[in-house]
Amino acid sequence: MARIVKTSRSYGTKQVRDAEATQAIILEAAEEEFAKHGLAAARTEAIAAKTGVAKSMIYYYFKDKEGLYRAVLERSHSELIQTNQQLDLDQLSPETALKQFLTALLDCVSRNPKLPLIMLYEAVQNQGRYYKNSSSLTIDTTLITILERGIATGVFRTLDPFQAAINIMGSCLFYYIGHENIKHHARGKRLLSKAMLEQHTQEVISFTLAGVQSQKQ
Repeated sequence: MARIVKTSRSYGTKQVRDAEATQAIILEAAEEEFAKHGLAAARTEAIAAKTGVAKSMIYYYFKDKEGLYRAVLERSHSELIQTNQQLDLDQLSPETALKQFLTALLDCVSRNPKLPLIMLYEAVQNQGRYYKNSSSLTIDTTLITILERGIATGVFRTLDPFQAAINIMGSCLFYYIGHENIKHHARGKRLLSKAMLEQHTQEVISFTLAGVQSQKQ
């Protein structure tokens, strides 16, 4: 009978895959915990209990709770950052780039509605201490750059790109942050349903373009 022998290479590959899978499970549970409680009140014991992963293993991969939190911040925005890079927004007209940026942003958030809540806690609890050192900042600068290009070419009206970017982000994200309050005015509508989220995306894009476009067009 032939004997199946695991080579060190295949065994090593399996170990890597197992480690990646375990870390993904931990990060998924950590996102939920941080979205509910923020960094200050989040408990690694709760994350361990949800995942079935030993607390010591969480520390092995992420060192401590702060390390896990930093990893969650990076993971939460990584997909959006990669999407924006693939879209090559600098090569698009400012109007098209803005539409594509908003579509990508809201698509990302609609699949991870916990993200705005994590960022809210980051601002309130941590005063942006971890956000300022994360790659998430590139998302804000991408939006500001699009607005600056639009103003320079006359496609967008004269406005403060920084202030405009804040207001645009607010239009995108408050829907999720204020969901538990807003739902009482929704008259039976499911705010996080696919249809409502698609409508939210289209409303934000129309609202934003109406606000930034030059009247000369």
